Amino acid sequence: MMKKLMVLFLALGLVIIHSPGLIKTGEAAEKGTVTAKVDKLFEEWNKPGSPGASLAVAKNGQIIYKKGYGYAHLEYDIPITPSTIFHVASVSKQFTAFAVAMLVDQGMLSLDDPIQKYVSEVPDFDKTTTLRQLIHHTSGIRDQWELLAMAGWRLDDVITTEHILNMVKHQKDLNFNPGDEHLYSNMGYTLLAVAVERVTGQTFTDWTRENMFTPLGMTNTHFHDDHEMIVKNRAYSYAPVEEGGFKKSVLSYANAGATSLFTTVEDMAKWAHNFENPRIGGRAVIEQMHEVGVLNNGEKLDYAFGLVIQDHKGLKTVSHSGGDAGFRSHIVMFPDQKLSISVLSNLGSFNPGRMALKVADIYLADLIEADDEKDQERKQISIDPAIFDRYEGKYALDNGMVINITRKDNKLMGEAVGQAKFELFPESETSFFLKIIDARITFHPEKEGKATGFTLHMGGQGIEGKRVESPELGPAQLAEYTGKYYSEELGTTYTIVVEGNNLVARHRRHGDNELVASDTDQFNGGQWWLSLLKFMRGNDKKITGFLLSGGRVKNLRFEKVN
Repeated sequence: MMKKLMVLFLALGLVIIHSPGLIKTGEAAEKGTVTAKVDKLFEEWNKPGSPGASLAVAKNGQIIYKKGYGYAHLEYDIPITPSTIFHVASVSKQFTAFAVAMLVDQGMLSLDDPIQKYVSEVPDFDKTTTLRQLIHHTSGIRDQWELLAMAGWRLDDVITTEHILNMVKHQKDLNFNPGDEHLYSNMGYTLLAVAVERVTGQTFTDWTRENMFTPLGMTNTHFHDDHEMIVKNRAYSYAPVEEGGFKKSVLSYANAGATSLFTTVEDMAKWAHNFENPRIGGRAVIEQMHEVGVLNNGEKLDYAFGLVIQDHKGLKTVSHSGGDAGFRSHIVMFPDQKLSISVLSNLGSFNPGRMALKVADIYLADLIEADDEKDQERKQISIDPAIFDRYEGKYALDNGMVINITRKDNKLMGEAVGQAKFELFPESETSFFLKIIDARITFHPEKEGKATGFTLHMGGQGIEGKRVESPELGPAQLAEYTGKYYSEELGTTYTIVVEGNNLVARHRRHGDNELVASDTDQFNGGQWWLSLLKFMRGNDKKITGFLLSGGRVKNLRFEKVN
């Protein structure tokens, strides 16, 4: 974990906004207490040499507190302020959805039109995929980032909209029938931005600036579709280094719609106020933005137009998070209280959603209901490290993702494939919590034996993980799977070879990745984009190819090259 660094001067980046008029002594003291509590939440990052975050709290359209914590640029010691510009990743989606809703209101788009009407590069798939389904992530369109990674791209490559369109036009299948499921797809929002461009005749960046940002006075906000463009007062992103300190987390995106909005917490407060008192879009568009998706079976989602409709301790919330490279962002609006909180960070291990709700708990203390699960601060206890041995092993989630649990000295560590290791802190002999995200793992051990699985508690859901006991495969059995496999959809090839007693997938750009057998003809890979391979056999029982799946891509076909 990060080493403790020296304390930053409290005055750095300090900007406090009080309501107009005289403040009585008691009121001033109360405000001081509130802001001191807020600053206490961020003090871990408010120090020299640390990336940090920017915060704005707005009430009735007026910012009542704003401040920067930590540094926007470590090489030049530039502190974060409320005017620092951040890349806000998927928080961008609500702006794309708003642009679509405005054009629908103007009669230029129809939510129930197929996306192919506006973006001809999208294949027919023999199924209707509508703009509405793209907005609610129910379209079945595969995710662009996972497809690019499967094809050999790095996410710090320069990735343009043209690259994404060239990829989508070669797709042959969807993840599922449109409307049957809800599965997050960044590709859908890139296509929505392209649809806006096609019907308006302007670039998405220009149209949103002229019709959304300028009218709202969001002068430090734009969609960043040019990776070479200079942006003054921007933050750069960082990731923590296990032995202490930080490293750059490079981001070179040149596409917009799913991501790439650059903005400040000050501008986000103006954006939130437009939901309370519309200056653009009008009431019809605002109502449209809050319309949640509905699956074919009638099930209602909590995902609306780039917004998640939920509640926090008895109060309705409208929110969205984002994360690209080392950027982490979150905006939450409490519509009934006319309160909004924006937290933008440039550190990959920062949790802006949790921080925003902690800030909300301070400002809404008299209104929120007690929630033992959310209020409870996890407490680490001491247990016999020998217990950790019960939990060591590989666990497969339903989506094919594998989490490797290992004991390191007297610590229990977890590692999702392709991700950094994280420590699991015991709160009982079977239950462990994470500090980097709001998550908890409960193991299911047999009496005095190894755990057969675990439940991952995260985001209000319980996700089951089953221990993977690799089938014993000899050299002759492993050799069955060797060969070259080509995907026409991605234009890329993987070579499967045997090294020692292991099966390995090789790619020209990704290098070697060990494959672990988890079932008959089924292997788990060591990366998020190489999560699950299911080998296919022909009538003669010989291997003909495999289907590759990840978290947001299902059953992408690779054919064996003879």
